[in-house]
Amino acid sequence: MTVCVCLRMRRIRFSSGGSSNCALLGTTFPFSNYTNFPLKTKSFLKLLPSRTPLIFTTPHYRLVTAAQHSYTPQTNLSVGSGGDGRNGYPLKDPKVVLKGMRYTDLEKWVQSHGYRPAQALMLWKRLYGDNIWAQCSEELEGLNKDFRKMLGEHAEFKTLNLKDILTASDGTKKMLFKLEDGLVIETVLIPCERGRNTVCISSQVGCAMNCQFCYTGRMGLKRNLTTSEIVEQAVLARRLLSSEVGPISNVVFMGMGEPLHNIENVLKAADILVDEQGLHFSPRKVTVSTSGLVPQLKRFLRESNCALAVSLNATTDEVRSWIMPINRKFNLNLLLGTLREELQSKHKYKVLFEYVMLAGVNDSVEDAKRLIDLIQGIPCKINLITFNPHSGSFFKPTTREKIIEFRDILAEAGCVVLFRWSRGDDQMAACGQLGKPGEIQAPVLRVPSQFQAVMEAAA
Repeated sequence: MTVCVCLRMRRIRFSSGGSSNCALLGTTFPFSNYTNFPLKTKSFLKLLPSRTPLIFTTPHYRLVTAAQHSYTPQTNLSVGSGGDGRNGYPLKDPKVVLKGMRYTDLEKWVQSHGYRPAQALMLWKRLYGDNIWAQCSEELEGLNKDFRKMLGEHAEFKTLNLKDILTASDGTKKMLFKLEDGLVIETVLIPCERGRNTVCISSQVGCAMNCQFCYTGRMGLKRNLTTSEIVEQAVLARRLLSSEVGPISNVVFMGMGEPLHNIENVLKAADILVDEQGLHFSPRKVTVSTSGLVPQLKRFLRESNCALAVSLNATTDEVRSWIMPINRKFNLNLLLGTLREELQSKHKYKVLFEYVMLAGVNDSVEDAKRLIDLIQGIPCKINLITFNPHSGSFFKPTTREKIIEFRDILAEAGCVVLFRWSRGDDQMAACGQLGKPGEIQAPVLRVPSQFQAVMEAAA
């Protein structure tokens, strides 16, 4: 019989009857005498025949016999990569992905390997602060030598591989990152002459929301990104581009995917982004955007201090249900009523309403007046966004004159109105242009009868 021994302790003293190199995870060795095991472990081992082969597996204490399970290594199983360790050992490799952990989790993990909390803080600062943004154990200068060796053996520092950086004519940069499973995500760095440089990060590969004006929505959803894959986009933007564009002060979850559809990893990533000892983004400058998943929206407002943006894009349920199918489940009344209720307890908090201007669809004077009525009682700002054309779309951008007219109506009613021009559209880096749909695409929805003439004219 072979026994899997899963240990929390960093060092174990033992007598192996001849096999000496058996502290490595996954090592099988004949075992006769032992010391420093927990009492439960000792009691169990006394029941085994002498020199029973043992297998060391993971940093989670558990004992499993070979008859119960055969051990198979798995790469990149971690707190942040979706591994759950339900059987007491990983499915493959026991390495943890460091950027998948909040600081408190990292501290506990470091202590489980026999090191002091101060070492965890030093590691955290080298991952996220001090202009180091470490990507391997060799970049952890100043840390204890044994600690660095342990990290090299038991930790993964990166989950993204840079595939390309495309630069648009206006200086916007689109970074393409390849994931370990071969999928590709896109991250955009939007420079600003006033120093307000913004990184736009993705939360999913593709998107399940099927908003009709969004290129990413054509892909459908491939999978959620892990916490580490989300965080590392911001880390690599600083590491790769800060020297060229200057400090990056803002993060927006407005890349590929619906962030609140991946709320667990997004909440965790947002906590890491705003940690004062690390990346230290201001919560007011980390904005999570949603198409309107009401239950997750309520949870976000209650658990996070980061900013919220809601993609509204229409002033009637009929139009919004056409261009944003999520409205069929969470309509305007439910969405806006939830915001009114939840924001009552948020002091000095304003939601940002995003409104993509689609010619002949949602840009009339009547739409502007309805929008004013819809947002009554909600502390907010309104961000008017020009539509960015892409292949397969029949929508057209609203003219500049029409946008100004729409904006003026809102402003005269006392609304705070912003306007966002396209950035990076010549490299498909603008809002709604990210991703690469495959042969199988999300369905194009039926056009309401009153807009059929507009769509036919635009085609």
